[in-house]
Amino acid sequence: MWVPPEDKDPVLLMAPTRKSVALFGAVNLRDGKLVTHFEKKYNATTFRDFLIILLRHRRRARKIVILLDNARYHHAVALRPFFKSHRERLALQFLPAYSPELNPIERVWKLTRKLCTHTISGSFKL
Repeated sequence: MWVPPEDKDPVLLMAPTRKSVALFGAVNLRDGKLVTHFEKKYNATTFRDFLIILLRHRRRARKIVILLDNARYHHAVALRPFFKSHRERLALQFLPAYSPELNPIERVWKLTRKLCTHTISGSFKL
């Protein structure tokens, strides 16, 4: 928008239109099962809560391997006791920096955003 220099810059008041949602998710590469968990924010505590939920979906005598990006809360010192106590059932693999194409859950998020934010009539087909 162009405003003549002698005029005062206009102030546009608007309601916030973007709301942030903290959604943890994991997809099982064997069967495609999706596990998600909503939280108010991302931090070490909420991440640990998600991991506890994820461990409930584990098959007996199977170890879960989780591919993670390098978010700060994935490396939190507060999580070390949790990881140590669950090392028999849980393995973490950290992806290289800036490589979302290697993380399977990113494909789910991309499809979710497309279906939820780019639909014209609010209905979609899978």
